Amino acid sequence: MNFELSDEQAMVRAASRDLLSDRAPIERVRAWLDREEDADSEVWELAAESGWPGLALPEEYGGAGQGLVELALVAEEVARALGRVPFVPTAVVGRALTAAGPTRLGAAVLPELAAGSAWATWALAEPHTPWTLDGVHATARNDGIEIVLDGIKTAVQDAGGADWLLVTARHEGTLASFLVDRHALGVTTRRQQVLDPTRAFYEVRFEDVRVPSDRRLDGGPAEIQRLLDDAAVLHCADALGVMERMLELTVEHTKVRVQFGRPIGSFQAVKHACADMAMLVHGARAATYYAAMAADAGSAAAARSACAAAAHTSQSAGEVASRALQLHGGIGFTWEHDLHLYLRRAKADSVLYGDADVHRDRLCALLRQSPASV
Repeated sequence: MNFELSDEQAMVRAASRDLLSDRAPIERVRAWLDREEDADSEVWELAAESGWPGLALPEEYGGAGQGLVELALVAEEVARALGRVPFVPTAVVGRALTAAGPTRLGAAVLPELAAGSAWATWALAEPHTPWTLDGVHATARNDGIEIVLDGIKTAVQDAGGADWLLVTARHEGTLASFLVDRHALGVTTRRQQVLDPTRAFYEVRFEDVRVPSDRRLDGGPAEIQRLLDDAAVLHCADALGVMERMLELTVEHTKVRVQFGRPIGSFQAVKHACADMAMLVHGARAATYYAAMAADAGSAAAARSACAAAAHTSQSAGEVASRALQLHGGIGFTWEHDLHLYLRRAKADSVLYGDADVHRDRLCALLRQSPASV
């Protein structure tokens, strides 16, 4: 496996960073914090023109046919800029439809997702349950040619403005996912008050929601677990972008903050703290992109790699945030300083799609199943 980025991948990263730094500076992000909209429509339109929504979708549907690595590169840059766009949730649903969606359903929905004219999000997690397949209790039952959904989902990102909801529920004794129109009768959304103000999360209720039977995706629990691993890797990339920016802000601060007549960055203890942060960032980068490359290569180690990356990055994000706040002093926690926005996003990333404990438990289970392949 080649761990170097190709020229094309490097261009994806550079172009994404240029677009966000030019059209979504931190001042614009702050201006959107108190707005009702889930996404910055102007930035999302520019992102669509740049091909972000269709980056990993098949070419026959208007996509570029790329993989999880390219999605991770953009996700990292979006997080680094605190971009308010529904890139990750739409990418996750796009991967689900590409891998397991019925052909007719994919032909109807994927071109819209690729063009950015519609976006989608995954309704997986439920209140007071872990981000695992065992935590899914929503139900789906047959009623003639339709399927009826009931249940409550939580922490559904950007659901208020989404056109499509990918809903995972228990159907005929097994887990299955269904593509639901957000405006369908019986679907209600309530915006949640969360720690991270740079993204919108919702509670979504499904009460006797009728879905055509051809909206059921194929693949079953194995495919859903694979999608959960992919989503975890993309959130690792999000956390990586946040960690990278916190490190940059901290190094910049230690160069100009003067104490005892000289910059605090000249003190050995501060240098060691910054070096520790850099090691955590580099470790998270290596784990995240190894997991993404393993998934794209169809490696047998893909699931274990995703768990290792998520477990490491979830914990590292919190440690980097703590050191950044310590080195900034009290100013880092004030509303006026940008660091506190990254602190909040890092905390959210550490639990989305499973915290470190969830992924460590699954990693141990995978290792017990196939110790010889480690």
